[in-house]
Amino acid sequence: MSINKSIELFQRAQQSIPGGVNSPVRAFKSVGGTPLFIKKAQGAYLYDADDNRYIDYIASWGPMILGHAYEPVVNAIREQAVYSTSYGAPTELEIKMAELIKSMVPNVDLIRMVSSGTEACMSAIRVARGYTGRNKIIKFEGCYHGHADSFLVKAGSGVATFNIQTVPGVTAGVATDTLTCAYNDLAAVEKLVNENKQQIAAIIIEPVAGNMGCILPEPGFLEGLRKICDAEGILFIFDEVMTGFRLAKGGAQERLGINADLVTYGKVIGAGMPVGAFGGKKHIMEVVSPLGNVYQAGTLSGNPIAMIAGYTLLTVLNEQPQLLQEIEEKTIYLKEGLHKILAATGTPYVINQLGSMISVHFSDRPVTDFATAAAANNQLFNKFFHGMLKRGVYLPPSAFESWFLNNALTREDLDATLQAAKESLAEIL
Repeated sequence: MSINKSIELFQRAQQSIPGGVNSPVRAFKSVGGTPLFIKKAQGAYLYDADDNRYIDYIASWGPMILGHAYEPVVNAIREQAVYSTSYGAPTELEIKMAELIKSMVPNVDLIRMVSSGTEACMSAIRVARGYTGRNKIIKFEGCYHGHADSFLVKAGSGVATFNIQTVPGVTAGVATDTLTCAYNDLAAVEKLVNENKQQIAAIIIEPVAGNMGCILPEPGFLEGLRKICDAEGILFIFDEVMTGFRLAKGGAQERLGINADLVTYGKVIGAGMPVGAFGGKKHIMEVVSPLGNVYQAGTLSGNPIAMIAGYTLLTVLNEQPQLLQEIEEKTIYLKEGLHKILAATGTPYVINQLGSMISVHFSDRPVTDFATAAAANNQLFNKFFHGMLKRGVYLPPSAFESWFLNNALTREDLDATLQAAKESLAEIL
């Protein structure tokens, strides 16, 4: 297939945009080659600037749960847009969205809308510090919570892709207040907590990590963190930008049976629009201004276009929970097919999967944290990525990213993906 238009656009973009992209992983620097410039998307498919069609396993990094250009969402946006795209004032839509999220998600009494997942996580940490009167936080190596300063210490995703583990522009003071542990290492958390008594405001985690591939919490890990938080007066924050409304109606809290004190969301609550939210238990969220003294504000918070888009999508998921089961069944079908193909090659591999999140690692040992994800044969993944892309399958352009399925994928799409995998592996091995 020809990608001449994408090559031309990438060259042009680099004259005006740093690296030619507005988010680093899009540059294909990890996997090599020229990034594709997308012209449109429909259902399970992306179409690039040269009109090539690809089966999409990114789903805009998660939110397109029911597929691209989902008709009820598109129609709702059109109807709302004629009333203006922003007011900078309260709307009933914000109330309806907050009420809907509260009805779907455990442990959310109050919720504040913001403009991105990064802003949501940043605000949740500020709330935790304001509520506890403490400064330090614990995060996990390879977990990405957006690009706020305190989160870029040993982050995964794009930071890992570009091998940036010490980020210029993040001050030593900020880095000192961010303590890190390996994912799934409960003993390391206990040690940090004991070394920093009465200093830790929050533990923030992706309950199912999606930024070092799909990494599942080992049995007892999240339960142990919850116990530590309860004993030490630490707030437990679930970053559900990826898992929220995807693993279950109530997100990872419902799916895994673990209660968080605060929870954060991103683009999923806007059906892909730029939006986020943070919420939690009433006595904690009451520290947020104007009720309390923890300040957070934003002109576009609760933007009416984002609210109607997200409200429409979440309403469908709330009323038809079987849709999430359908996507999970498709993901399991894909996983089982990949198992058969990979096993036949004799190449070491690991497939991690929960719900509609999945990732393939070319590794001879379990992939349970950032170190084991980084130790996999990621050069082989890069070749696999390009083999799949050449055959019309668009995977995340980094070994450090989860794949996200959407319910517009058909059995024929999945079979085509498996055939592409078989051919790609035969070509590169």
